[in-house]
Amino acid sequence: MPTKVLAAQYNLSPLTVRKWRRRDGVEDASHRPHRLSTTLSPAQEVLVVALREALLLPLDDLLVVTREFIHPKASRSALDRCLRRHGVSNLKTLIPQEADATKRPVKTFKDYEPGFVHVDVKYLPQMPDEDRRRYLFAAIDRATRWVYVEILDDKSAASASGFIERLIAKAPFALSRIGHRNDQSYSMSGYKISGGSRVS
Repeated sequence: MPTKVLAAQYNLSPLTVRKWRRRDGVEDASHRPHRLSTTLSPAQEVLVVALREALLLPLDDLLVVTREFIHPKASRSALDRCLRRHGVSNLKTLIPQEADATKRPVKTFKDYEPGFVHVDVKYLPQMPDEDRRRYLFAAIDRATRWVYVEILDDKSAASASGFIERLIAKAPFALSRIGHRNDQSYSMSGYKISGGSRVS
């Protein structure tokens, strides 16, 4: 029977009739896209590894950050394979061990109130399609493990100051202190944040 006749007889659109004519069976086909882009590009893998080393996040937490800032459709299995390929799948080996057991134990993230944010800056490898290397700025709240990430062209005082301003604007809570690993970008003793606190 002609497509238009079938469409009218069964109250279907001609498009639906033509679709079913091309099929071999009568079962519903999957609505899943034929190809899901869940893998990470080489440049994205570099960012993921840098975040893993800087923030020391477990796989599931890293997946949330990866989907928010790097690749919204990244799969957990693809992320796990990436970490294994780059030798950073074992989180325990990445956590610095205290050399002197007599020293006072370092506070864990859970010992802090929300608002104490730690910032790390990492120099990223230059990608083939880039004309220079860039910097990963990553901030993590010690209590809630909330994360904010940016990729900037340099780590000058101006770039660091701009990052902090955007960090404060994006944070879902008031920041009381911003810590860093003695990076000169953050040597801004007069930089004030909400509540009158200063960069440490």
